[in-house]
Amino acid sequence: MARRMAGQGRRLMLSRRQVALGMALVPLAGCAPAGPDKDVAFIPAKKATSLAATDPGRLVELVKIDPTIRLDMRYATTNNFTGTVLYSEARAFLTAPAAQAVVRASRTARAEGFGLTIFDAYRPWRVTKKLWDATPVGPKKNYVANPKRGSKHNRGCAVDLSLHDLATGELVDMPTGFDDFSEKAHRDYMGASAGAIENRARLQRYLEAEGFVGLSNEWWHFDFTGWEKFPVLDIPFDKVG
Repeated sequence: MARRMAGQGRRLMLSRRQVALGMALVPLAGCAPAGPDKDVAFIPAKKATSLAATDPGRLVELVKIDPTIRLDMRYATTNNFTGTVLYSEARAFLTAPAAQAVVRASRTARAEGFGLTIFDAYRPWRVTKKLWDATPVGPKKNYVANPKRGSKHNRGCAVDLSLHDLATGELVDMPTGFDDFSEKAHRDYMGASAGAIENRARLQRYLEAEGFVGLSNEWWHFDFTGWEKFPVLDIPFDKVG
């Protein structure tokens, strides 16, 4: 009996060892990776709590260089496709050259009776990860950036926006609302009203004249030319210099 109990004890110890080894191989649920793929230039929050003022790629707050720009930062509210608040503050940043380009577009828009309303701009990498995880596998996944490569928003080189009428303060008619994951949001969709199509083209003209390129399946999204020269950032809004 003593030998049998000893054998059972050895098997129990082996079983526990196997379980322990097995647990070591299984990643903990909810643990996000430290960042995107290794070949992606990445500045995590722990390595850069602020961007130096001498850095030409520093993040600039839009409303500080153009107070006429209006903010409607959807990810600082529950009014977004996730239904959850993802930003701690309703603020909009872009890299310096992209920010200056938006200001020039804003100036042109105002001359024609319109203002810019910003829905999203610089987005910390951790938020891109949350958006990716919150989007179920399917067609909607095509509208969300893969955190493995980072997004142009993470580089401070993408802006989501619309126009408002300076006379009324109201958003102009567009083919869809923000973050509409349907073909109606595509830039070449022609089934909307004539006014919406005209406003979409007007917004595109303002932004593309200043070096942005419109995303084909999101009328509100524009990428700044040369975005690949800027690193992916994971700096929280309150840590931007």
